[in-house]
Amino acid sequence: MEKIRNYVYELRPLMFMVTVQVVFAGGNVLYKLAANDGMSLRVIVAYRFVFATVFMVPLALIVKRKRPKLTWTVLLQAFLCGLLGGSLSQNLYLESLALTSATFASAMFNLIPAVTFVLAVAFRMEKLCLNTMSGKAKVLGTLIGLGGAMLSTFYNGIQLNILSTHLDLLHHYGQATAGLAASSHVASPNHALGALAALGSCITFALWLIVQTKMSEKYPCHYTSTALMCVMGAIQSLTYALCTEKDWSQWRLGWNVRLLTVAYAGILASGLMYVLISLCVRMRGPLYASIFNPLLLVLVAFAGSLFLEEKLYLGSVLGAVLIVLGLYIVLWGKGKELKKMTQLMPSTSPQITEPIEIIVTSPTCLKGLSEGLEAKEANSRRGRIEEKELMDVENASN
Repeated sequence: MEKIRNYVYELRPLMFMVTVQVVFAGGNVLYKLAANDGMSLRVIVAYRFVFATVFMVPLALIVKRKRPKLTWTVLLQAFLCGLLGGSLSQNLYLESLALTSATFASAMFNLIPAVTFVLAVAFRMEKLCLNTMSGKAKVLGTLIGLGGAMLSTFYNGIQLNILSTHLDLLHHYGQATAGLAASSHVASPNHALGALAALGSCITFALWLIVQTKMSEKYPCHYTSTALMCVMGAIQSLTYALCTEKDWSQWRLGWNVRLLTVAYAGILASGLMYVLISLCVRMRGPLYASIFNPLLLVLVAFAGSLFLEEKLYLGSVLGAVLIVLGLYIVLWGKGKELKKMTQLMPSTSPQITEPIEIIVTSPTCLKGLSEGLEAKEANSRRGRIEEKELMDVENASN
């Protein structure tokens, strides 16, 4: 039973990140539904962090009553996390969708593991170690996962109908409107600017994982740090959306898919899932968390085929196989690395094999010890005198 408990405990980061990608995939499906309903994607991002703030701040106060003192360094890190992992990366990604195409933006976003790996090595959070099996596995697994993501993006192949449920949620919300068209058109005169926006989104998300790792080390209260990040992200995304979105009807929410989308994205995707990501980067590092990102592409493809009546192609299935294979190789390499670190850990704390001699140097103790020795010596001297007097008396009587 103890072995099973330890095995489940070691699998926590894996279960955390798979859960994160499943929830993110659900958020992508709802994004498509809300955009198809005509909602501005910038407003979705703003509402997302507002809902996340309303949910996470009370939760952080309830779960963690005693927490380390907030410093200006922690607040700066929270601001950077809200900017890099929240408002900036999300809005850059949406701008890249509008200026290029969904295919190109998705392909660029799948570069996150490679960019994170380079940044983690540069900031000495990961060791390259190409002369070891674990180092080679991490590099090879990352490249295989990227290859699978690119294959899923750029290659279709034959159409597969094995997962069709004949359920089309988009049909219930009318035809595609401007919001969805903006995220799906193929070309634009500003294609170069869109490419830079997509690359910027990829880099900012990878930088967020790096900053989040540092923040988790300095301020290990994950609920509180996530709440701070959501507050900063809400302020930033609200400011940007209010400055760019002039149509006030976009901000109107009702009991429809718009409310469901922003509530789901805020409470689950930006609230609880960010807590799991911060826990994971603290336990396994930023590369481990980023390597699961291409899995999102696979999950969205299968979810689209199930619920949106989107076509599933052979390229997506082959890409999924490569992504899972690359993920497994990276996890194997990280496992070997952690096992080696665990074996080396006991040697850093030498065992004590010889008896320890304790020397008392306290003045009070020395004074008491000296007085005790003097009293013992005086008693011994008195005993010798009395014994001598007794012998003299006996001799005199004889």
